[in-house]
Amino acid sequence: MTATLQWNEKNRSCAPSRSGGTMLLLKHFARGCPPAPRRAAPLWPSVWPHARGQTAGLKRFSTAEASVRTGAPGSPRERCLTMATVNPHVKAVEYAVRGPIVTRAGDLERALRQGQNQSFTEVIKANIGDAHAMGQQPITFLRQVVALCCFPELLESPSFPDDAKQRAQRILQDCGGQSLGSYSASQGVECIRRDIADYITHRDQGVPSDWNNIYLTTGASDGIMSILKLIVSGQGSSRTGVMIPIPQYPLYSAAISELEAVHINYYLDEDHCWALDIEELQRAYLTAKQQCQPRVLCIINPGNPTGQVQSKKCIEEVLHFAFEENLFVMADEVYQDNVYALDCRFHSFKKVLYEMGPEYFNNVELASFHSTSKGYTGECGFRGGYMEVLNMDPQVEAQLVKLLSVRLCPPVPGQAAMDVIVNPPKVHEPSYAQFTKEKNSVLDVLAHKAMLTERILNSVPGIKCNPVQGAMYAFPQIFIPPRAIQESRSLAPDMLYCLKLLEETGICVVPGSGFGQREGTFHFRMTILPSPEKLEVLLGQLKEFHLRFLEEYSQQEPQIPRTAHDQHRETSEQPA
Repeated sequence: MTATLQWNEKNRSCAPSRSGGTMLLLKHFARGCPPAPRRAAPLWPSVWPHARGQTAGLKRFSTAEASVRTGAPGSPRERCLTMATVNPHVKAVEYAVRGPIVTRAGDLERALRQGQNQSFTEVIKANIGDAHAMGQQPITFLRQVVALCCFPELLESPSFPDDAKQRAQRILQDCGGQSLGSYSASQGVECIRRDIADYITHRDQGVPSDWNNIYLTTGASDGIMSILKLIVSGQGSSRTGVMIPIPQYPLYSAAISELEAVHINYYLDEDHCWALDIEELQRAYLTAKQQCQPRVLCIINPGNPTGQVQSKKCIEEVLHFAFEENLFVMADEVYQDNVYALDCRFHSFKKVLYEMGPEYFNNVELASFHSTSKGYTGECGFRGGYMEVLNMDPQVEAQLVKLLSVRLCPPVPGQAAMDVIVNPPKVHEPSYAQFTKEKNSVLDVLAHKAMLTERILNSVPGIKCNPVQGAMYAFPQIFIPPRAIQESRSLAPDMLYCLKLLEETGICVVPGSGFGQREGTFHFRMTILPSPEKLEVLLGQLKEFHLRFLEEYSQQEPQIPRTAHDQHRETSEQPA
């Protein structure tokens, strides 16, 4: 993106004229800059001659030219944007999934490429749910449809199946100029929104879905942020409180900090496979109500980082609680296709709400989210997603549309990818057999790796891992000896553990402190996405590291030999 910059004094340039750069700068300037010092004479006449009454010979300087011609010698002026003036809510944002551990992993990768010797030959990034980066192959049909949309000349090629061509043509007909490069409506391409509504109706076994309630988003994260922006308001004791599970995906805590809302943590029950306990919800709600106004209840199902799949009964209790306390429910369901445990099944919050009867279904405000990034496709880079919003006040809905309009529209290629997920090949279509084979293969391998991870981790003394029922992660509890806790000092103890693991083995995982955990417990999150062969090697190395770690920090402190003089002194100091 190019932007026109206008000259400001002492080599300082204005914000870019294009909206993307401007909005990014405005976020950081939210707290304002210190006023510029007064000058005895304005700089502008020296730069633009016409300011002194000259109308001829107007010359525009580039920033570089102005820097050379008008720059004054001496030390540079204090910057407008410093850590003292940057928005404090941005500084409060933390995102452990791409935190200091990952930065260090990148340093080690570069060192290996430059030929530096390490105790390992590669860095294995098990920190993030990026399926393709870990070797998962794309779903052929999805890539065919998106390729046809991006390069319509391929519609004449015999190499592409007819069902892929038909979907691409349908999407292009709804795009401006029949091009994927045009803006769509802020809510998304209409035919894709209709396909999503049909998908939801089919998924929920006939529960109706209105395409007018569907909003395409830039991944699920964009939809989650948009809803939170809409809800957060008030000051002091009336400030919006947002209930989030602990452990949680750091997007939620980061968004709450950025929006200056109030964190309301409710703890999942680790002893019962990270179940959601309604009594814990009530405890968190009542405690928080003394200092804020709880308005939002966030649920992640299947769970990230915990990998649990909530039962229908649990979801009913949560929805009843939200109904009683008048809470807006945000259901993060991006892992709805990732269920591995044979005794578990995905239940959408919308379907359960419908089955609870009209009083609930027509009143509980619910936003549910899905994405191209997870499931069996793993298309993270397309940044495709959607949300379905139920029972929102029509006037508030207009405000939501306005808010979404500010970012114009989600990436249209990502919308096309989302369409393939909700509108896959049908039984009678030519791509059905290959599509079904590829989809089942991905999910079967993930289920195998979920069981493998649980089994090996639970074989290690000092590690306890709940069943990975769904999603893409394990979140084992680890025992950290007291000496290691003392040595960690300013670091969280599980951060020390993960840093040592990275430095010694090249394995990159995320400390549990980045997701939240009960005080006195320590965890890490690792993805199950590496290939089965690489995952088994990873788990074996992790096991060996953990045993070394326990041995190193569980040894007795060396005892100083006691002399006869020491023994006599201790005896004489005892009270008579």
